[in-house]
Amino acid sequence: MTSNSWADFRTAEPDFADTVRHRFQQYKHHVLATLRKDGSPRVTGLEVEFRLDEPFLGMMPNSRKALDLRRDPRFAVQANPGPDAEMADGDVRISGRAVEVTDPAVLAHFIDEVKPPEPFHLFRLELTEVVHTGIEGGDTLVIRVWRPGRPLRSFRRGNDDGSLTETS
Repeated sequence: MTSNSWADFRTAEPDFADTVRHRFQQYKHHVLATLRKDGSPRVTGLEVEFRLDEPFLGMMPNSRKALDLRRDPRFAVQANPGPDAEMADGDVRISGRAVEVTDPAVLAHFIDEVKPPEPFHLFRLELTEVVHTGIEGGDTLVIRVWRPGRPLRSFRRGNDDGSLTETS
């Protein structure tokens, strides 16, 4: 079975993991997508906390997003793109499954470090995809995609022909 933890991602692609983590740590608030009961998307703001070498999502008790994740753990979280259109560090998204944390030791560690308002829900992220999209050379779109058990893939597209080409 292929593991999908942040630690495994970092081991497989340390530079890419550092880039992604840095993007999430540049700004406090990000955007989470969950699924409502009827299957339609819900998009809401939240903070992503990296603790114990993993990304965590903390939420108010019985918030809609927490209830969404308890019912259907699939999510996507988009890093805040920043204050302008430059996006010099690119655009980053993590997708996967959110697993609610019930381990008292992990919860105590999180409370000690973050000091969140209590009570709260805490979710650990299991990754199914990590994507970074950026611009190189002023006009070349570069998309890097990591999935558990697969090598990092890179795709490029210039303004001249519009075709997406996989690069190594």
